[in-house]
Amino acid sequence: MACLLRTSRKKRGVMHVPDGFLSLPVSAATGVVAVAAVGVALRGARRELDERTAPLAGLVATFVFAAQMVNFPVGAGTSGHLIGGALAAVLVGPWTATLVLTVVTVVQALLFADGGLTALGTNVLLLAVVAVWVGWAGAALVRRFAPRARRLVPLAGAVGAFLGVPAAALVFTVLYAVGGAVPVPLAALAGTMLGVHTLIGIGEAVITFGVLAAVVASRPDLVHVPDRDPAGVPA
Repeated sequence: MACLLRTSRKKRGVMHVPDGFLSLPVSAATGVVAVAAVGVALRGARRELDERTAPLAGLVATFVFAAQMVNFPVGAGTSGHLIGGALAAVLVGPWTATLVLTVVTVVQALLFADGGLTALGTNVLLLAVVAVWVGWAGAALVRRFAPRARRLVPLAGAVGAFLGVPAAALVFTVLYAVGGAVPVPLAALAGTMLGVHTLIGIGEAVITFGVLAAVVASRPDLVHVPDRDPAGVPA
């Protein structure tokens, strides 16, 4: 969720990184990294997309976009929402998932002001790269215990989802340590980000498990993890 906590009178909501929270040099650097990552993903997605997965990628993008609009409580007046990185990676592959989350993040920023425009590269890096690839690595690790056992797909996705959320929070904390632009103590920020996003990771894992369990039960041919290694190459 690569996010910040915004306090209101009623609750605190987990949001995307806004403008002005990181310095311009750091924001520019993350923008360059994000553009490069998306460029690599465009090439990698060619190995994943076919007549079956191309329409599925659109459906996954629509689902993730809609699911991110729904918040769930994580305690102390704080709410979180699904990132969907691991879920997308398991369904359409990590390269395509990076593109899916990039599109979702850009649309949210442009149409709903969810995250700042100067922070768009940061949000793409955290949501579409870190959350997706850490999530994919975690899912692929579980998959290695039983490469062809599709019954493990929901568990694999849940593990990846749980790992991807705090990983994105950790990367954001590192970025803030390098170039934070607001007077928030680093120790307090780190504790809040990692603590809250660990709880959000649990919620993400539960949602991911439920969705993948439904998919495996009805259309097991749609899952991606059992048949490929972490680089997206057939096993």
